[in-house]
Amino acid sequence: MPPTLKSAFTYSNQRPPKAAQLLHLFHQAPWAKDRSLDDAEEMLQHTDLTLCAWDGERLIGFGRVLTDFIYRATIWDVIVDKAYQGKGIGKEIVHRILNHPRLNRVELVWLCTRRPGFYEKLGFSSKEQTGMVWRRSRESC
Repeated sequence: MPPTLKSAFTYSNQRPPKAAQLLHLFHQAPWAKDRSLDDAEEMLQHTDLTLCAWDGERLIGFGRVLTDFIYRATIWDVIVDKAYQGKGIGKEIVHRILNHPRLNRVELVWLCTRRPGFYEKLGFSSKEQTGMVWRRSRESC
């Protein structure tokens, strides 16, 4: 029997993931492991742009953008399936977001990360701004 060829990864912003597919990735990451299906569905409805990596029908990477398409854009939730990490998928997702035609007028792209070294290699700098966070207490909801 001849060996089967591994399908090439595909990248798309035309094919948003189903929330259940995305939840599979989220549950692999400490920062997203408690996210629910309902919240993921609603988040996808309010996201301006998504960029997905696929291995056939399997979602293997994801990133999303919130933006006004002119002045500011923020990259969120860049994540790659643990089984596919180290193959350049996260780098490709960020590269495709930064070069996306709908974002070509955005003057500042911001992100919040726990892995600054990864993003510094892609041209991001931590020298220009200070970020601040206000967290809503779950008890007050």
